[in-house]
Amino acid sequence: MARPELVQIPPHPIERFRDLLGDEYPAFAAVAEWARREFAGRAIWHVNSTARGGGVAEILHGLLPYVRGAGVDTRWAVLHEEPEFFAVTKRLHNRLHDDPGDGGPLGEDERNLYETALRASAAQLAPLIQPSDVIYLHDPQTAGLVPAMKEIGLKVVWRCHVGVDRPGELARGSWDFLRPYLEGADAYVFSRDEYVWDGLDRDRVWLMPPAIDPFVPKNEELERETVDAILGQVGLLAVARPSAPAFVRGDGTPGRVERAAELVQEEPLSDGERLVAQVSRWDRLKDPHGLLECFARHVDDPRVHLAIVGPASAAVSDDPEGLSVYGDVTEHWRRLPDGTRHRVHLASLPMEDLDENAAMVNAIQRRADAVVQKSIAEGFGLTVAEAMWKARPVVASRVGGIQDQIVDGVSGLLIDDPADLAAFGAALKRVLADPALAERLGRGAKERIKDRFLAIGRLREYVELVGSLVDGD
Repeated sequence: MARPELVQIPPHPIERFRDLLGDEYPAFAAVAEWARREFAGRAIWHVNSTARGGGVAEILHGLLPYVRGAGVDTRWAVLHEEPEFFAVTKRLHNRLHDDPGDGGPLGEDERNLYETALRASAAQLAPLIQPSDVIYLHDPQTAGLVPAMKEIGLKVVWRCHVGVDRPGELARGSWDFLRPYLEGADAYVFSRDEYVWDGLDRDRVWLMPPAIDPFVPKNEELERETVDAILGQVGLLAVARPSAPAFVRGDGTPGRVERAAELVQEEPLSDGERLVAQVSRWDRLKDPHGLLECFARHVDDPRVHLAIVGPASAAVSDDPEGLSVYGDVTEHWRRLPDGTRHRVHLASLPMEDLDENAAMVNAIQRRADAVVQKSIAEGFGLTVAEAMWKARPVVASRVGGIQDQIVDGVSGLLIDDPADLAAFGAALKRVLADPALAERLGRGAKERIKDRFLAIGRLREYVELVGSLVDGD
């Protein structure tokens, strides 16, 4: 099998946050200095199943450069597994949300496949790692590595990014499948207290919600002219094609948006038309079908358009269902009534250049008059935080980590029942019809993210966790 991919992590200086944090900045600088001194000689590893597409990759791209910039030896390895392995782990992922997914089994054959694949991955990782290192293993794809990493002598953290508020039989079945591998972990990290599994040692549990980096291409400030130019290049907006619009890459160097999206649409948006956007993986749990029906039945203003935006499905290696979901959504689009279909745009964004992809997402969210996240289940919902940072009014399901981000009526609007299409439609129309409300919600949204969900805020918790594991070694 192929060796794990080592992802390059550019160091980002924590000084970027000096103006944003003001008087709080010296305390964060002191944490970074302590970590640089105390962790000298150790590498802090992160292992997951993809470097592009999805929330885990976004979180790592947002946090690890600052850890590295603080002077800590931080490394990121991505597993390369066969499609059969990812079919099993996607099944585990769906069931952790209490969703049946493809309905397939999780029996002895699946366990043998899972263990065999990770045994080989552990053998590939072992020569890269020193016993004094610390390793973070992310989500179901890596849980089976815990015993092998403990045998090497590492301190092991297992980070679970997904869960459900009220676990049922399916979620507990995934717990039972994975729990035998996790007993030896030194720490467990969950995004929410409600996600912590029964039977885990609570003394080893840490709660850390994800966070965003405001200085990466996905979140940097963009002028309206640049926003329109990027949407024109993508193909979503009917503007004269300019020269390739520029943006600033994560390492501070200039970049250009040169690619177009794969689009399913009758024609691009016109300049005066309004836009509602949802950005997420092509995943049934994001309920793109429900969103299409909501828009068709309950948002009938001919000036209002909907863009459902996701990554190019073939580029997300650990999600075998993405391409199928995208195909189903495309077929649903074709069956929409003529007047509705004209106002709906499906965009798959290229993933060859992650910074370019991020600039596209940034422009789409900034162009949106409202952002929606109609998830059936959600681990955290990082695209919600990204839209909130851009001061967009967000209408979203009251599920998972979304409800931790949005204070209903203050920093967005929450819909109690994700299946209530009329409620979603009414909330969207309310925001679109009331500029003062939209502005107030957007302002509250940005303040909420600034106060609670910036990457620099996770740095202190990250250092505290690693420090607790290596103290005295």
